[in-house]
Amino acid sequence: MELETQKGVEDILYGEKKLSPDQLSAVKFEHINTGKAAEDIIAERGYVSPQDLVAARGKLLDIPYIKLGTRQIKTELLDLVPEPVARKYTLIPFEKEAGVLKVAMKDPLDLQVIEFLEKRSKLKVKPFVAEEADIESSIDEEYRKALGPEVTAALEEVGVAATKIEESIEDITKAEEVIRDAPVARIVSTILEYAVKSRASDVHIEPEETKTRIRYRIDGVLQERLSLPKKVHDSVVSRVKILSNLKIDERRLPQDGRFKIEVGDKEVDLRVSTMPTSFGEKVAIRLLEGEGTIMSMPKLGLRGISLKRYEEGLLKPHGIILVTGPTGSGKTVTLASALNKLNSVRINIVTLEDPVEIQIPGVNQVQINPVAGLTFASGLRSLVRQDPDVIMVGEIRDTETAELAIHAALTGHLVLATLHTNNAAGALPRMMDMGVETFLLASTVNVVVAQRLVRTICEECEEKYEAPVPVVDDIKKVLGPLYSQKVEERGKLYLHRGKGCKVCGKTGFRGRTGIFEVLKMSDRIRRMVLEHQPTGELHKVAVEEGMVTLKQDGYLKALEGMTTIEEVLRVARD
Repeated sequence: MELETQKGVEDILYGEKKLSPDQLSAVKFEHINTGKAAEDIIAERGYVSPQDLVAARGKLLDIPYIKLGTRQIKTELLDLVPEPVARKYTLIPFEKEAGVLKVAMKDPLDLQVIEFLEKRSKLKVKPFVAEEADIESSIDEEYRKALGPEVTAALEEVGVAATKIEESIEDITKAEEVIRDAPVARIVSTILEYAVKSRASDVHIEPEETKTRIRYRIDGVLQERLSLPKKVHDSVVSRVKILSNLKIDERRLPQDGRFKIEVGDKEVDLRVSTMPTSFGEKVAIRLLEGEGTIMSMPKLGLRGISLKRYEEGLLKPHGIILVTGPTGSGKTVTLASALNKLNSVRINIVTLEDPVEIQIPGVNQVQINPVAGLTFASGLRSLVRQDPDVIMVGEIRDTETAELAIHAALTGHLVLATLHTNNAAGALPRMMDMGVETFLLASTVNVVVAQRLVRTICEECEEKYEAPVPVVDDIKKVLGPLYSQKVEERGKLYLHRGKGCKVCGKTGFRGRTGIFEVLKMSDRIRRMVLEHQPTGELHKVAVEEGMVTLKQDGYLKALEGMTTIEEVLRVARD
């Protein structure tokens, strides 16, 4: 034990083979001659990384080391430690578990500070050692989420609001600096500007017992980025209602509205929905950019045999193309890209949508209005009298719409439509369940596309790692003959992942791409439809005939370094 206490950081680093014998001797020699701490000598000479040095100090003190870089810290933990205290003593709470508050500290031996934190938080504090720069960076980033008590209740602004938002946040990580002490109109404008600049598709303004939480759906995943004091919640909601032309005094019933904003050179259409909850009104805002969402099919993620079969289906003068997948899987963008490819002065394209999300120049786009009697079914009846060549139906929801779409295809129109099913093969039995005759289905459907969206790895923090054996086995099993030896390097399989950085909001992902499976209506599958074969059998035959499944397409993209296996499994589990 006596020898153990005489050990220094340099000895631990030497034991871990991070210092050579010569470096160890040099450190000890300078320490004896100058009295300077061995840790300082190692840092000055740059023998090891700051991370290794701090981790070794943690081992010496028997205090665990933590790297905060990729952690997202809940805002309620930050409320337990005031920002001035965190900055003064270079510490930050990062996790709460079973009555224990875990705190990353520059000096984990400062018992006085630990005692203060325990009294304030009423929790047992467990110190962790961390790099000073890492803690300071986390303080800067994480305390921006919690806007704190400094935001004072502002008078609700009335009157007609300008839809033009003057840009005020150059760095979206500093949104709270603009919001702090701002009137409500400025707070709402900053929340929306942040949404546009962080590429969010939705904003959720959610009242809680003690605060208002603001979450953004970025790349398909909700992330908490800001919070407001509870006292400004009603004013913020009223401001959104004024912009959306909703009733300010109606708080008991849900309301829907919309308005447009301009941020820089971007015009964004916002769909607003309010809903009463136990702590107040919740607001959900969907952001719909009018331009820039039409992409080429390879850019969508369609390629190889899937792209070939989809394009072959589009080139036929009549029939039905079904695009399936859950809400938010990118079906609308896929259809818009197809219509854009088909679009020319020689053909008449008409769409029925709810709502019109992507404007396509030269295409007649109709928004359904059930209140006025314009539904998918009634609209489709009228569309066939508009001399269309191509018809796009936003969604087949009922038997009547399904039958009308089939008959439009039988009378020489190319019909594109969406459907909610888990995979491509499931679309055919689903249409049968809606009452469509099997012989009509078999003779009209050209191809069925199923799709999902996966997040792509952030290019700024991408790293390569060796895949564990169970993962390699799973990849080989899923891909089968598609698995190529070319992806292996020196007998090992390497995958990619994002470490997490400021650019991607510590998620490791930035942007999304599609994974697809395209079922071609072959003679064999047509016979199976006529025989009322179940989804499983249809899927099995489609794979035998060369269909690349959603999971296989995702795994291939993971092998190419576009996404991760975990991300594929998140959206495309069997």
